[in-house]
Amino acid sequence: MLEFKTSAPLTMGVELELQLVNRRDYNLTRAATDLLTRLKPLKHGFDIKPEITESMIEIATGIHERVGPMRSELDAIRTLLLSHAEKMNIAIVGGGAHPFQHWDDQRIFSADRYQLVSELYGYLAKQFTVYGQHIHIGCPSGDDAIRLANFIGAYLPDFIALSASSPFYQGVDTSFQSSRLTSVNAFPLSGRMPGFRNWSEFSDYFAHMKSLKIVESMKDFYWDLRPKPEYGTIEIRVCDSPIHIGTAVDLAAYAQALAAYCFDHPEIGQTPHPDAERVHSYNRFQACRFGLGGQIVDVEGREMLSLHERISKTIESLSGYFETLESTESMVRLQERVRKKTEDANWLRDQYAASGSLPEVVRQSGLVWAETQ
Repeated sequence: MLEFKTSAPLTMGVELELQLVNRRDYNLTRAATDLLTRLKPLKHGFDIKPEITESMIEIATGIHERVGPMRSELDAIRTLLLSHAEKMNIAIVGGGAHPFQHWDDQRIFSADRYQLVSELYGYLAKQFTVYGQHIHIGCPSGDDAIRLANFIGAYLPDFIALSASSPFYQGVDTSFQSSRLTSVNAFPLSGRMPGFRNWSEFSDYFAHMKSLKIVESMKDFYWDLRPKPEYGTIEIRVCDSPIHIGTAVDLAAYAQALAAYCFDHPEIGQTPHPDAERVHSYNRFQACRFGLGGQIVDVEGREMLSLHERISKTIESLSGYFETLESTESMVRLQERVRKKTEDANWLRDQYAASGSLPEVVRQSGLVWAETQ
């Protein structure tokens, strides 16, 4: 059976993929190697690494039990990055996609893994210059990971809508709140993870896929949600990188509260809902296209719900967990975000409406990412 590393339940960590842009025209710039070279001699202790193309980097937090220390670590990483980015005359920007870059201008980072991805997937690799947030939640066992995945899978549209920040792509308004996931869809092992009842079933599936030579490791699965056995976590992968670093923390708090509810109710998530696969693509599309205004199918109640109403009710029902987990401030911000229907995608469109300039949209986004509050 595939080994699953035990981790403390409800511990968490986040990964953020970030844009590197020049300050001349605010287009993407191939600055990852130079930036990482500058940081390498420093004993900063942070996880800062390259991503698939030269205009991306990924930062990752350590393992946290509470969102407060997580926010402090992200702030410290940001301070370090900005101090060196300024010396290089580049800006660091959040958001799920650069508004006007052209995919064929990008260069694959010179790491073996990324070169192999480029050889296998061709132009898809360069089109994968999009920016996401991944949230890891610790699980005590593989069976718990599968159960949590079955449960949280129904809430993936919430995470898409709350983080949506990629309305512009290749210079045009896509009319989507999140266009980033469309780029991910092109990969053959993307979308919904198949339903499993326990870790044994998942291990058998992985072994079979490996025997067919379709996959070599878990990295070959581009699913919206996947177990990460070497970390002892499940990994939520549908979020755009938010424009503001605080939103990234609030999303992690939401995932942690949902997981706490799941772990307190061992009867839920034991088997995938029979309709989960049928509605997944529809609900995912609604969240990507309309954000908080999307209409999703609730398989438990067998009814159509607006996303902002579903999220609002869910947050309210989890209020005790937010309090116990010391993330009440995140809960309040999420409630405000949903109540006012505040969406990063709309903020980006507002910036474009005010300036008529996509470079100005990127400049403003960089200022928001640098905000310390």
